[in-house]
Amino acid sequence: MDSIILPEPMKRGGKTLLEALSLRRTNRNIGSREIPLQVLSNLLWAAFGVNREKASFHKPGRTAPSASNSQEIDLYVALKSGLYLYEAIPHQLTPIATGDFSSISGQGGASRLTRHTPVNIFYVVDLARYDLGPDQPDPHIGEPEVQKSYYFTDTGFIAQNINLFAASEGLATWFHNCDRETIMVEFKLLPTQRILFAQTIGYPL
Repeated sequence: MDSIILPEPMKRGGKTLLEALSLRRTNRNIGSREIPLQVLSNLLWAAFGVNREKASFHKPGRTAPSASNSQEIDLYVALKSGLYLYEAIPHQLTPIATGDFSSISGQGGASRLTRHTPVNIFYVVDLARYDLGPDQPDPHIGEPEVQKSYYFTDTGFIAQNINLFAASEGLATWFHNCDRETIMVEFKLLPTQRILFAQTIGYPL
């Protein structure tokens, strides 16, 4: 497997924000039709791409906020060609493993709805990204329950970006639970990483 260099995302076009909000909905009826590379590039940029070079804590800014700009959420992207990690810089998909991971995106009987879909995104938090240094303005950022409130909220921001992009582009999307135990093993995640949720995207049936 090679890295997939994504084309420059298109940052103009699509429906207006209010139109996308009007059309936003969950749709589990997703077909197997491939998503063009340009649309996938636009989707991932909209989800959690870089939209400015400089933001707080000496890091680039992203299309979704995160606690203290920790950028603690990683997007693992399962395509028919294998599993990839989305790297916002330099906007590419880095290969992780070969194989079909779409079925483990769905939990239990829901796997029948995801196994033929073209794109499944897995939300993974890396707790090591929370900066506990002396300049950290949040004295509670090292507390597990506080971290949990942050990474669940930050996942929601990214997921809603995908929801609105899908509505704008005529795609179907479904945010859902996933087979976490299998994923922890299959993805070879680090002890500081946690699998949270999955989101399936494709063209509606």
